[in-house]
Amino acid sequence: MRIFVTGSNGQLGTELMQRLGDSHHEVVGVDVDTCDITDRDQILSAITQFAPDAIIHGAAFTAVDRCEAEPDVAFRVNSLATRFIADAATKVGAHVVYVSTDYVFDGTKGTPYVEWDIPNPRSVYGASKLGGELELDPAWTVARTSWVCGLHGNNMVKTVLRVAAERDELTFVSDQYGHPTFAGDLASKLIELAVGRARGVHHVTNQGAVSWYEFVQDILEAGGHSRDKVRPIMTAEFEAARPADAPPMAERPAYSVLDNFALRNSGFGELRDYREALAEVVSALQAR
Repeated sequence: MRIFVTGSNGQLGTELMQRLGDSHHEVVGVDVDTCDITDRDQILSAITQFAPDAIIHGAAFTAVDRCEAEPDVAFRVNSLATRFIADAATKVGAHVVYVSTDYVFDGTKGTPYVEWDIPNPRSVYGASKLGGELELDPAWTVARTSWVCGLHGNNMVKTVLRVAAERDELTFVSDQYGHPTFAGDLASKLIELAVGRARGVHHVTNQGAVSWYEFVQDILEAGGHSRDKVRPIMTAEFEAARPADAPPMAERPAYSVLDNFALRNSGFGELRDYREALAEVVSALQAR
């Protein structure tokens, strides 16, 4: 197949390009340095010239707090650019796999979200990513994921390992729950969904629901530190301690665990437990 990847230099995009480069598929990747996806003419030209069979659209404005301060940018990148990509895909007959987020939910359900739960975003980021979902043909793929980490780019695993080497104690919230997802595992599943031309919404995460505090404990342990090095804190305490003149923060969903029901019951299969992937990533990072 001919596969077009947006956001090819990011932590997910890098994994996608590596895997596709090692496969029999023909791949073209674009990022901000080669194609402005918010420029309709540029992205239409890039896609129609390559004429892909599938597009994996991973590019996004993911700076969650900056989205609150820059809503126009968030909607231009996450929603409007997706409209342009959908337009191009329709012209060439390509199947689109759109990478979305747990932030489309408000986090109040209290049990894992299935693919048919009604979104209710509480942040500009979540609303703009939902806007992108709404631009897609129902026959294409929406792949919602969460808490993405990996070998490339900036992410929680790298941050925790760096800070743990500098400080005696860390604090992380213990009342926000989700599924950590590792970019390599996610990339492999997105390619499978693209090749299989999977229809509709799929939740795509590694398995294992934890709080941020519990996830940080696991990262510390994998990195050779004591789990006791991190102290739990409630979200309300964290927000109260922020300076009064601090920029606005996006509201985080308190419970955004995604049930991978569609993957599990459509024959695609779920990703492995996140702890397995975490051990591999930490080992690779420490070997650098």
